[in-house]
Amino acid sequence: MITKLLFRMLSRLPLRVLHLLGGWAGWLVYRVDAGYRRRLHDNLALAIGRDDPALVRQAAREAGRQALELPWVWLRTADEVVAGVRRVEGWELVDAALAEGRGLLFLTPHLGCFEITAQYIASRTPITVLYRPPRKAVLQPLMEAGRARGQMKTAPADLSGVRKLVKTLRSHEAVGMLPDQAPGVGEGVWAPFFGRPAWTMTLAARMAEVKGVCVLYVWAERLPRGEGFALRFSEGVEALEGELEARCATINREIERLILACPAQYLWGYDRYKRPKGVAAPDAPAVRA
Repeated sequence: MITKLLFRMLSRLPLRVLHLLGGWAGWLVYRVDAGYRRRLHDNLALAIGRDDPALVRQAAREAGRQALELPWVWLRTADEVVAGVRRVEGWELVDAALAEGRGLLFLTPHLGCFEITAQYIASRTPITVLYRPPRKAVLQPLMEAGRARGQMKTAPADLSGVRKLVKTLRSHEAVGMLPDQAPGVGEGVWAPFFGRPAWTMTLAARMAEVKGVCVLYVWAERLPRGEGFALRFSEGVEALEGELEARCATINREIERLILACPAQYLWGYDRYKRPKGVAAPDAPAVRA
């Protein structure tokens, strides 16, 4: 009850205030949580090749902003949320795919305001997004209310959800998912991510094999001073081809490119390299291509 009330109160604040508070909150968590601080340092240094204290501090603040903007994205009206998108780059790629009658697979990393990407797409065309229940059960109804509205539908991360996603793509509609989520047992393969083996979901690579599907990458940059967001749609640099493991590695490299365009806004504190219980670690370190 308290969490729901807090979310509703925060959702009424202007975005610039939420981002200001979020920056302070992110810095506070960084200072008091040693495990989080160590993981953030290690993951960011692995990606950029050096320890950059200033960038680490900025990343901690951006993580706090990401957390406090959630009530605004989930509980504001769809029109208000979409109005927060100030610039859009690459939407012509979406228009072209829709004009050709193709299904669309949108891949969005934990970068910037990843929650707003599907909200914006849903304002223009139907989309079904894959979701996993949040760790805190009290947040589930809030998340579902924020995601399943208008032209946006949800699909659970189970067999029924996978079937729903395939059906959606074959119906020439859009699907969205976060390909850098650490999957469960039987749902992933080991693939390099910034030069280190990461248990990587296979679902995105499998969905990309649906006949006629167009794969696009999208992320939403958080603009300074709470001004809103800039959405960026792009095609992959590399073709998705080869065996399943090769396709998963290609997707990881595409995600790396997006992250390196704005490393401060990636959730480095997310335990991307965790090994699910029952999954054997790789025999040797992966080599980044």
